[in-house]
Amino acid sequence: MTTPTTGAADTLPKTVTKIANDGTFHNVACPFCGILCDDLEIARATGKLKVVKNGCPKAIEGFERALPAASPQVNGKDVTLPEAIAAATALIQKAKLPLYGGLATDVEGMRAIMALADRTGGVLDHVLSEGQYRNFKVLQSTGWVMSTLTEVRNRADLIIVAGSDVHTLHPRFFERVVCNAETMFEPQLKRTVVFIGKGLDSSAVKGPLIGEVLTLDCPLDQVGEVVSALRARLKGVPLAASTIANVPMTAIDDLAARCHKAAYGVVVWAPPSLNFPNADLTVQVICDMVRELNVTQRFAGLSLGGNEGAVTAGAVSSWQSGYPLRVSYANGKPEHDATHNSLNRMLAAGEGDLLVWTASFTPGIGVPKTSLPTIVLGTPGIETAQPPAVFIPIGTPGVDHVGRLVRCDNVVSLPLRNLGRAPLPSAAHVLESIEAALHY
Repeated sequence: MTTPTTGAADTLPKTVTKIANDGTFHNVACPFCGILCDDLEIARATGKLKVVKNGCPKAIEGFERALPAASPQVNGKDVTLPEAIAAATALIQKAKLPLYGGLATDVEGMRAIMALADRTGGVLDHVLSEGQYRNFKVLQSTGWVMSTLTEVRNRADLIIVAGSDVHTLHPRFFERVVCNAETMFEPQLKRTVVFIGKGLDSSAVKGPLIGEVLTLDCPLDQVGEVVSALRARLKGVPLAASTIANVPMTAIDDLAARCHKAAYGVVVWAPPSLNFPNADLTVQVICDMVRELNVTQRFAGLSLGGNEGAVTAGAVSSWQSGYPLRVSYANGKPEHDATHNSLNRMLAAGEGDLLVWTASFTPGIGVPKTSLPTIVLGTPGIETAQPPAVFIPIGTPGVDHVGRLVRCDNVVSLPLRNLGRAPLPSAAHVLESIEAALHY
């Protein structure tokens, strides 16, 4: 007869801290978005969390989600945590090309995944890396000029949102970075915010710093055409067309004049929103325009993203291997190939012989459909396309255990606190235990 381990005190790893007293946590960092807002107030009572102050829909859903009962399982049967770790170890030990996917974890969890992939000759790729690679291709080929959340908050007088539904992906971005009541350096600042793209939510752009809010209403997959026209007009190149992607040339010329007058202009985009063929070319033309404007004035880009630990995964991969994700250790050393090492491509092609999937933040980052045996380290309630060979429920960094995440602008990593929601092990603890049990 097997015994579930979730909540069993004698099987808790050392990384789990049990919090006995209920109360309120102040200045909490939220792990459910790449902005990492660190001003939340969270109340805890009888093991349940409630967002009391400064929450957004993502934060409320993440912190207040009731966890379903979950215990480690092997082939659908409840087992102890050590038994599940032993079963996972045996599968990894036997695999010739394990694929490490999901990667939705914190710095410590990602470091443990990198170590395990190195030890076992595996390939690793983040579930949201397709969007990130729209950035990486540009960064690797021509470079860019980028700002930070703090710089934008305190200096930008012109903010251009390019083809991205920022308010849905990062609900407090406008509140925290664009519509702040005051700035550190520019007390008389008035901010113009321009949206390029149809259907982008501008409802949150309001407040004493906001001057004008404008929209260039073009299809989202034609944002690059509008930015290309804007770039041409900024350089004084005449264009014969009267409209570009349904946007009047008069509106593009008006925006060009505003760019030239800006003391600190910023173009903002979120890679997951640029989800159309050759979207990296849109990022390319944005970065080219920003670089050219910097010859005579201050202009910068700001790429958002970082949900599900995506920026953290890319940062740790770069520190550890020298490459931004899509790294293979199959030949005994880190090798990067942005196309060949895409897990989506590898799974579709039937490559690899084991999938190890880590998803510690939200249940929606589910396991893709595959015929490979699967080890899942996931938050309770995670969606799976097929029953995994081994399932180990893990905690969420910043909710169930301490951790660290890298913010979307790549300049700081923020500490995450243990709010004591559930006594679940961290991804790092489970992965380190698996690596320690391997025999090579």
